[in-house]
Amino acid sequence: MKLLKQKVMNEGIVLGSGVLKVDSFLNHQMDPVLMREVGREFTRRFAGEEITKALTIESSGIAPGIMTALELGVPLIFARKQKSLTLTEDIFVEKVYSFTKKESNEITVSKKFIAAGERVLIVDDFLANGEAAFGLARIVEQAGGSVAGIGIVIEKSFQPGNRLLQEAGYRLESLVRIASLEDGRVTFMGEDEVLPS
Repeated sequence: MKLLKQKVMNEGIVLGSGVLKVDSFLNHQMDPVLMREVGREFTRRFAGEEITKALTIESSGIAPGIMTALELGVPLIFARKQKSLTLTEDIFVEKVYSFTKKESNEITVSKKFIAAGERVLIVDDFLANGEAAFGLARIVEQAGGSVAGIGIVIEKSFQPGNRLLQEAGYRLESLVRIASLEDGRVTFMGEDEVLPS
């Protein structure tokens, strides 16, 4: 996605060798035109998968998730990280570790929103080690649904998430793949670059 790559290059801020700050367009302030294009691109890439729901994690996954759900014509569910007074029973719970925030969260989804036989597309803003995607996939599978695919806006290809998810058998589509954040620069995966093993 050319528009997304340009945004990363022009507005992304590298914080050390493992963290890319994109809060001006993706996860604090959001660019609605870009999010619409993200939704369209995921819909194009996952065409024919008979998706019945989209699933993400709060809060950074909500913008790309809702635009993808809108384009697909399906509901979006977001897994909550914070405990809710109204969501206390009949829930799926999974523990996930956030690479960026260096903390574990219990994510929850109400059992009434994912039924057996559902074809669920997981959408998230970043992929590093794959913890969030695996947690969401486990929730779908606990419900008796199947993961139609995993759509990632920005993948840090120098971390193992891509490899681990593909080895587990999940179809993964990342809109932008970053090879390195070394020396304060964003280096994208080129056509001739391969993922580290």
